[in-house]
Amino acid sequence: MTKNTVSFDQAIEQLEEIVRQLEQGDVPLEDAISLYKKGMELSTVCHEKLHNAEKQLISIMDDSGEKVPFDAIENEDATR
Repeated sequence: MTKNTVSFDQAIEQLEEIVRQLEQGDVPLEDAISLYKKGMELSTVCHEKLHNAEKQLISIMDDSGEKVPFDAIENEDATR
């Protein structure tokens, strides 16, 4: 599974499995390093997906149907 095709849920599940394996403490050093690297990659994937979702959620449509940042609407309401 490549970085671009893994879903958020799949990445979280894989991260949980990596953490479980590393917490057991019986993973050979070389394998632990590989697992750690994979975990960091998955963490980056999750962070990117969450950031993209946040960007989608913080923009809304104004009265004229234009997409505007959510903060701009809050600031406009505060000045009224």
